[in-house]
Amino acid sequence: MAYILAGDIGGTKTVLAVYQTDGKQLIEVRKQTFASGTHLIFNDLLQEFTGTELVLSGAAFGIAGPIKNQKCITTNLPWTIDATEISELLGTQNVRLLNDLEAAAYGVLQLTDFHELNPDGVIQTGHIAVIAAGTGLGEAILFFDGVHHHAMPSEGGHCEFAPQNELEDQLLKFLRERFNGHVSMERILSGDGFGNLYDFLKSIHYAPVNPQLETQMAQTDRNALISQMGMNKEDVLCAKAMQLFCRIYGAEAGNLALKTLPLGGIYIAGGIAPKILPALQSGAFMEGFLDKGRMKHAIEKMPIRVVDNPEAPLLGAAYCAHKLLQQTYER
Repeated sequence: MAYILAGDIGGTKTVLAVYQTDGKQLIEVRKQTFASGTHLIFNDLLQEFTGTELVLSGAAFGIAGPIKNQKCITTNLPWTIDATEISELLGTQNVRLLNDLEAAAYGVLQLTDFHELNPDGVIQTGHIAVIAAGTGLGEAILFFDGVHHHAMPSEGGHCEFAPQNELEDQLLKFLRERFNGHVSMERILSGDGFGNLYDFLKSIHYAPVNPQLETQMAQTDRNALISQMGMNKEDVLCAKAMQLFCRIYGAEAGNLALKTLPLGGIYIAGGIAPKILPALQSGAFMEGFLDKGRMKHAIEKMPIRVVDNPEAPLLGAAYCAHKLLQQTYER
């Protein structure tokens, strides 16, 4: 028996897990969740979890940030994560760093239960696209070579926001002023996006402001509160912010679909989608997705599935660590 380590490293939390394997199956042995901001150095957190007695044969980590030469300067954390340093710390050469959406994409392949958003979706074999709004916005592709899927990471969430109507034109102008120029999709499709949308609607006097709600926002997580109030339609500004969020989420999923033609489906991962599933199912998401003019026909039959398993990135990292170990045995 051998042991491997998998990690899902996000801007808000980090999940680490140890799995036992006989070369074929993976059995979870131990798992722990950490608040990412509690450690200044990732390797300190890693050592706290692994201790000194555990002998590992491989490890893989999905990280919220670009991976260059197996090194990552994290996007929303002060960490620099280096595979070479981790190899020395863990005592194994089988270490791999993956973009978090690359890990989530491999994790999707391990799952079977999803929520379908496109009633006209037709299941086919082919490429797969993954888009995930959470602390940030991630996008990845699973390229299909005719036999296997291979994950291709991207930083697509940092591409420019493209308005589709007059209200969104005004939103772009508002966000351009707020962020001094470049407005990425992540400014909208992320946890902070709810606050940005609410503030925009407030600025154009879309509806009267609720003073009691404003007081609550100052005392709690305002993005979560806006999302909750919008889901329940308890406030006009919050409800419109939610509707805008879902429509723009659909539009960006449609952009990704046109760029990659994922006949195997588009999977909506990340922490936000399961929490706002009824809103995603209400029609605004599909409206944005299909608003592609003369190219609507190219994507209208693609399956669109919401991933509600929060461990998809962890499972994907475990899959990659296991694959590394198998390749070592084959050499």
